[in-house]
Amino acid sequence: MLSMNNNQTGVINKLAVPLIFVTICLLIAVVFGIWAFSGQQSYKNNTNKKIAVAVSMAQQQQKTADETSNAAAQENLLPYHGPPVYGSLSLLYPKNWSAYVITASADDNSSTPINGYFQPGILPDVSNSANVFALRVQILQQTYDQVVTQYQSLAQGGTVTVNAYSLPKVPNDVGIRVDGAIEQNIQGSMVILPLRETTLEIWTESTAEESDFNNIILPNVSFSP
Repeated sequence: MLSMNNNQTGVINKLAVPLIFVTICLLIAVVFGIWAFSGQQSYKNNTNKKIAVAVSMAQQQQKTADETSNAAAQENLLPYHGPPVYGSLSLLYPKNWSAYVITASADDNSSTPINGYFQPGILPDVSNSANVFALRVQILQQTYDQVVTQYQSLAQGGTVTVNAYSLPKVPNDVGIRVDGAIEQNIQGSMVILPLRETTLEIWTESTAEESDFNNIILPNVSFSP
């Protein structure tokens, strides 16, 4: 009987040793797994933080570059400010352009209270209808609907395209943009907007000045609706 017990004890001891070994290995594996996962999460968190910092720095650098570029651009521009009675029209144009703006007094009852001509270099004769200009600006004593009707007719004929448009600085005042043969023998682009009881027209009569029209003039036009 005693021999049998000794044999059983020996068998149990032989089984216990591998079991303990396996248990220890399992514990080591679990601890290693937890350590590795924790390290991975820490690396991931640190990486995300580094990425966020890098993105923030890049955005700040871009903002600074944009502000510097805008400041430099502003130094090369001249302002025009119209009278408050006609909506305090304001715009910027390049320094190397010449400008001639006819402004009527409030009691003149002029059909064109503001009539502006802008051109790089020397301004040509504004009374000569054959001359074309880099920029024209007019305020008309006509309702917006009266003015846009003629361009809608041109659009139906296919000589121009007409799309809804609002100035970046006056986004709530929606008008139209006309591109194509805005006048006979003149290819250009025109923006037409309602301005109180009058109508504002801003256009270029030269495709060569299209870039300045889009990138300098229109982004810097504002008025009080």
